[in-house]
Amino acid sequence: MEEMHVLLRNRGKIIPTDAKSYMSVGGYVALKKALSMEGAEIIQVLKDAGLRGRGGAGFPTYLKLQFAYNTQSDEKYIVCNADEGEPGTNKDRVLLSEDPNSIFEGMAIAAKAIGAHKGFIYLRSEYPYIRPILIEALESARQAGCLGKNILGSGYDFDIELHSGAGAYVCGEETALFESIEGNRGEPRFRPPYPGTKGLFGKPTALNNVETLANIPPILLNGAEWYRSIGSPNSPGTKLFTVCGNVNKRGVFEFPMGVNLKDILYDVCGGVADGELLAVQTGGSSGAIINPDQIDLPLDIDHVSASGGRLGCGTILVINDKNCVVDIVKNNLDFFRSESCGQCTT
Repeated sequence: MEEMHVLLRNRGKIIPTDAKSYMSVGGYVALKKALSMEGAEIIQVLKDAGLRGRGGAGFPTYLKLQFAYNTQSDEKYIVCNADEGEPGTNKDRVLLSEDPNSIFEGMAIAAKAIGAHKGFIYLRSEYPYIRPILIEALESARQAGCLGKNILGSGYDFDIELHSGAGAYVCGEETALFESIEGNRGEPRFRPPYPGTKGLFGKPTALNNVETLANIPPILLNGAEWYRSIGSPNSPGTKLFTVCGNVNKRGVFEFPMGVNLKDILYDVCGGVADGELLAVQTGGSSGAIINPDQIDLPLDIDHVSASGGRLGCGTILVINDKNCVVDIVKNNLDFFRSESCGQCTT
């Protein structure tokens, strides 16, 4: 079974830190198109495409932009959540280190949609080697006229600031992330108000995951109908899956939404390593553990939810019969207890 590369289309083909290298393979063409469109038009394209958030919840991407677009303010923000803290998840790391300009472009398009002129990338502290890559790539994008003042000669200004976290898992939650950027302790805020009306620094904010933002340029470039032709009806597009654990071939793979879990395990990853299949955990440590007789499962947001599981960030942990599920669950509980924001009382 072959992968379908939409998000990983430039992997190994460009110099990640060089904006002109990205532009040589069609980069920033979608941004140029977006700069000639009204914000409402951009949001409508994303609505028609059916893009849903790839960070875990599967919330419609256009709605986050719509809320911020509809709120009047002197300043608005686009925020990229690169706090990839779910254990076993590496998909955003691949995009950040191998094709960062695709994320910048997605942020710039989203900024034009809501009328924002400033963006933030919140990078997890456990990715220190990615920080210099992003710094160099951001400067290259500015030098190429793709970020900063008058981007691509359009008269529109947009720039991105890089902010590193301090190692707290809870800052993957959007309002805790805002608190961290603002210099406060990373604790979730009570809602309402919601980020679209009052987010970062009290201004309308649209926050999306790295993978979600990377979907925006190909959608603008190729159209909503093209995007809808990939994946499943309620979960269009491709998905990055991180496969780890007791499997013969580990890695980050890209397939259309709705790909069968069993096919990934056996056709792509070569089956279970060093034993028999005991269980599979989908959606990372905060996901669900399923039995071997449940793995004939289409991997899209709705199918996995209907089965009682969670697609989440797309992490697939394969567990062989030499492990104890009780120990794994206990380890997960220990992790979440230590990473609690301190607001839980039970």
